[in-house]
Amino acid sequence: MNIFQAVLLGLLGGLGIWDSRMFGILMCDRPLVLGPLVGLILGDFTTGIIIGASLELVMMGVVGIGSATPPDTVSGTILATAFAITSGLDVSAAVALALPIATLGQLVGILDRTANAYFVSMADKAAERGDYKGIDRALWGGGILFFVSYFLLVFLGSLLGSAVIGTFVDMIPASVTNGLRVASGMLPALGIAILMNLLFDKKNVAFFFVGWVLTALMGVNTVGAAVLGTAVAYIIYQYTMQAKENAAAAQAAAGNLYDPLSDDLGGEL
Repeated sequence: MNIFQAVLLGLLGGLGIWDSRMFGILMCDRPLVLGPLVGLILGDFTTGIIIGASLELVMMGVVGIGSATPPDTVSGTILATAFAITSGLDVSAAVALALPIATLGQLVGILDRTANAYFVSMADKAAERGDYKGIDRALWGGGILFFVSYFLLVFLGSLLGSAVIGTFVDMIPASVTNGLRVASGMLPALGIAILMNLLFDKKNVAFFFVGWVLTALMGVNTVGAAVLGTAVAYIIYQYTMQAKENAAAAQAAAGNLYDPLSDDLGGEL
């Protein structure tokens, strides 16, 4: 890997970490997007797609909730895909390698958030003075902090780490490699389990089992299951809206039968 490619990967890491921070949520920080882009930069688009899709299954349930800092999908995806392409790692080893890299990116994110408190204080003081440009400078200061830190992480990792990782992989015994392959086979299930833990609802649990029966036992592909699910959701929506309209009509009719003025007159008489 030459220095130009390492710079491009570093810029991709900085732009990826800016997603949801500076540009809105464009999903550019997802492995499904970053993997193919790394493949384009390094000249192996097919491998980038394969590894990006594999890592998306693992990290699809990784989200930041509240003050929690999740493993960094940006640096993990970029460096794992880059190492797989430049060092000849297979998909299983690349997926297993992405997790410790994402943990390192998580530590960098914690440091960035700690240092970002300075810019928060700067923005508060600027707001008290009515200094709108000062607020802008503080906001951009925090954004630049994230960009520079993840640029350096990905740039240095991709430039200095590929040869080291390649040598390290050659030294790994076959038993360890086979263990990584088995572990990586369970990681997609772990990612889906994390996602289901966030979405699981007793009211909707039946639909999960219906989808499993359709795809696993009846052989329906994902497109067919998605179309069927959309149709079922539309039917439920129509029935729900009709029930609301009927309830509103019944309530209106009941209100028309009751005339409080006649009751008051009857009481006076």
